[in-house]
Amino acid sequence: MKIATAGAVRWLVELEPVADELMNRHLATAREWFPHQYVPWSLGRDYDGPLGGEPWTPEQSALSPAVRSALVVNLLTEDNLPGYHWTLGAQTSRDGVWGAWLHHWTAEEDRHASSIRAYLHAARAVDPIALERARTAQLASGAVPEPVGVLGVVAYATVQELATRVSHRNTGRLSGEPVCEGLLARIAQDENLHMVFYRELLRAALEISPDRVLTVLDATVRDFAMPGQGMPGFARMAAEVAVAGVYDPRIHHDDVLLPLLRSLGIFELGGLRSAGEQARQRLADHLARLDTRAARFVERRAQALAVRARRGHTVHTGAPRTGEA
Repeated sequence: MKIATAGAVRWLVELEPVADELMNRHLATAREWFPHQYVPWSLGRDYDGPLGGEPWTPEQSALSPAVRSALVVNLLTEDNLPGYHWTLGAQTSRDGVWGAWLHHWTAEEDRHASSIRAYLHAARAVDPIALERARTAQLASGAVPEPVGVLGVVAYATVQELATRVSHRNTGRLSGEPVCEGLLARIAQDENLHMVFYRELLRAALEISPDRVLTVLDATVRDFAMPGQGMPGFARMAAEVAVAGVYDPRIHHDDVLLPLLRSLGIFELGGLRSAGEQARQRLADHLARLDTRAARFVERRAQALAVRARRGHTVHTGAPRTGEA
């Protein structure tokens, strides 16, 4: 049994009324939806194996390689739900409103994984054998983010949920396939509501102890890595996704970190002590470095794509910015 520290108990107690209000708001705002209504079942047919169907080949997919990689990364990230559930429960609580939110959030995230997988299978969008092997390897690795403490969980989940929403939206828009775009847009709506829950918890925590929260948020932002880092072939797929414009350093800066920090009013906070001011300055410095790195990335990508275009290769890029919140 996990024994909560005094600090964790304090934050759980202080934030519990806010969490209760936010969960009620979430339940009132979220719209019920059903995965089976978003999957193109009429496209489905038997695969090879016991049913004697047709094996998968790349030509059967209507999606570009980069979009296929993005969908696999997104799905395997959602598939790692058991690890996230355990981590959140261990760092917060499975009792009261915290447990109620954890279980409800888990149910919604599981719906995302099941619907994306059903779409990929029915549309023959990716290699189903490679997908299943990657899922097994991902879960067997036990690799999950490990934010520390209640504040660490809230800060990490805020950034991660926003990044996931942006990734889903851009993947759908870049897919050129209306059914895929519709499904991912619907999932992104859920992710946005999840982000709002955690962001508003973070806002409430800032009002209680701005210096402590800024210190945790600074560490979270500077060390942030998407939860799919441990999956097989992640580096290759992440590079494909970045080149295609689904998720890259520019998007991470412009569509995730900057809007989030502005929404929380991080750079307008007054009355900070030395630790808070130092954390805020580190955040500002990190954003400046990321902005410079993003500019270099965009320039190098444009040059590389121009070379590929001259050689006659098809280029799929251009997911637009996604600035909802």
